[in-house]
Amino acid sequence: MITHERSLKEFDKQISHVLDNYTDHGFRAKDFNNVIMGGLGGSGIGALVAKSWLFDKVELPIEVINDYSIPSYVNEKSLVVLNSYSGNTEETLNLFSEASAKGATIVTLCSGGKLKVLADEKALPCYPIETGFQPRQTIGMGLGYLLLILGDFFGIDYRGELNDVREKLIENQERQIISAERMYDYYSSSINNKFVILADRPMYPLAIRFAQQLNENAKLEAFVHPVPECNHNVLESYTDRLQTNFMLLYTEENLRVGSRFDFIAGHLEMDNNRVLPLGIVDYDLYTVFDVTYRLDWFSVIAANELEANSMEVPILSALKEYMSQVEEVANDEEE
Repeated sequence: MITHERSLKEFDKQISHVLDNYTDHGFRAKDFNNVIMGGLGGSGIGALVAKSWLFDKVELPIEVINDYSIPSYVNEKSLVVLNSYSGNTEETLNLFSEASAKGATIVTLCSGGKLKVLADEKALPCYPIETGFQPRQTIGMGLGYLLLILGDFFGIDYRGELNDVREKLIENQERQIISAERMYDYYSSSINNKFVILADRPMYPLAIRFAQQLNENAKLEAFVHPVPECNHNVLESYTDRLQTNFMLLYTEENLRVGSRFDFIAGHLEMDNNRVLPLGIVDYDLYTVFDVTYRLDWFSVIAANELEANSMEVPILSALKEYMSQVEEVANDEEE
């Protein structure tokens, strides 16, 4: 199994893999009414990032499903893109079944498993993800493929930009690791406290990604709140000094939202809370990968310092085993 450190040090190879293995699927937005992307955990986060990136660039509605069922409006005019690293994620397989029954056009990403078999049986596009990784380590492949899939669909060629991202990741890797180490140092004295990440719309999926990485790699509690929504409720609970590590992750896309982050930082610091504002000046495709990459390193550094086993997820594995037993009992009762 590839370690987190190796997956990050060789992260550029994931983008190379996508550029080398992607071929145009031939579907175009003019023939469709909507796009659905489905996936769970490390196989689903890329869809949230891609949706956010395309927020102001395309005219068809895009929905992301991290669950068992697709919306009722899905039909033969829907493009459904499904990602399951193993190819055996039960929720994603159910999405495939429902989308197929409704006559939707389906595109898949996986490393094998049942999803690959189903895609091959129906002669559907199935983009290969390399084996040997944990699903959450493969965001470079997942997001890279989605950008090219949706790019061709909407008439936007991201090949050149992805190649530029790959080269910049190689060039800046040492600085990115140092940046992650400095962020960890800032929180080191309170690292066992829960993390709360407040993010604006563009950064919200990256905040979710960071929280998930802290959860699985470092076994730390982490939660995400969107700004401005949380300014109408959650903010009122920030009273006195809290046993919380705050991170503010935001762009300059909306000056009014930026002013809200200024207020939040000042309010939290007034009570000596630990707050790290990360304002993103240039919101471009490289920034999306760069922020993801640095925060992934943060989670791995934290895991190592806490002596947490970042390669194992015993509680998640126990849940899968439990769900398998529930299914067996249900099948026995039906018989």
